[in-house]
Amino acid sequence: MTSALSRFPPYPIRGVSVLHQKQNCAPQFAEIEVDFEPAAEGFVFEVAPDLTVEYQPAEHLPRFFAAAAVGIEEQLRLPGIGVLIATRVVLRRASADTFGSHELAFRIAGYLAARKALERTGFPSL
Repeated sequence: MTSALSRFPPYPIRGVSVLHQKQNCAPQFAEIEVDFEPAAEGFVFEVAPDLTVEYQPAEHLPRFFAAAAVGIEEQLRLPGIGVLIATRVVLRRASADTFGSHELAFRIAGYLAARKALERTGFPSL
């Protein structure tokens, strides 16, 4: 049964946008847009070469992007056996906020983007 679920998506899914925003004493803010494409094997996460984000300090951005990749990758693992669905993900757009952006916010945004892509294809819920 896992062989039928080993590749996702069955066709490219473009422009999966997520805004994760939580207002409380520990605010969270992350906005991303990603493309999902079928891959031969494994999980590949790339940042589009032309991506620019206005955020200071800029050196935090690679950690934010890596956290989004972790959230996506976690969502695309098959429960109970841990097999990763083969996919290529390209981060096309991102927004960050000085007071609410951090790794956890981007990890959640990545998780939500993967869920949204799964829903778009009718792929069985993981």
